[in-house]
Amino acid sequence: MTKPFLSVNSMSENVVVFDLDDTLYNEIDFLKSAYVEIANNVSILANVSSHSVFNEMLKNYYNGLNVFKKLITSFSLNKNTDFFLNIYRNHKPIIEIDNKKKEVLDILKSNSCILGLLTDGRSVQQRNKIKALGLESYFEEIIISEEFGSEKPNINNYKYFQNVFLNKNYTYIADNISKDFISANTLNWKTICLLDNGKNIHKQNFNVSSHFLPKYQINSFSEILELIN
Repeated sequence: MTKPFLSVNSMSENVVVFDLDDTLYNEIDFLKSAYVEIANNVSILANVSSHSVFNEMLKNYYNGLNVFKKLITSFSLNKNTDFFLNIYRNHKPIIEIDNKKKEVLDILKSNSCILGLLTDGRSVQQRNKIKALGLESYFEEIIISEEFGSEKPNINNYKYFQNVFLNKNYTYIADNISKDFISANTLNWKTICLLDNGKNIHKQNFNVSSHFLPKYQINSFSEILELIN
């Protein structure tokens, strides 16, 4: 990636807030990481190959079935779905951020841009993801819905950044059309949608009211640098 010329003075006036899942990494990778850990547990409980358990879980997921219920019945496990949900939500994921995405974050950070993170989810689960991705040091503020007390599209989740960083230019970069952009649009933020690369867990439907639509759509993460100025 060619490093663009950015004005430090102009960049310091920007607050760029990112979504996490299916924006900074593919959420399907978290799911697969959790499935590996669950498969290892089932392997011990049922004396079966963890590889075969993982493959069955993934097949059932793509077929739209209740993965954990199928797991219990298929292997006659004396466990309930909460046992597996707990592993899923609280395991330490093996996930990573794409180097090109990290380079974009590095460029924004090195040019005095203020970076934030706004994500829905449980505190432990989202914090584990952030740590596994090595993103903790990038963000001045991190808002996780369970910690904050409300989920997107609650406008207060977005106003928080305006209250902390006064009189700046605000941008939100995310992927979920149904909830990510409507409040940011109301606040006159720049809204940017990273288009599905074919791996998104939540499919993107642009056939909605214009209030929900992002102002910009990008295929490549590096295009962010062209829109932040």
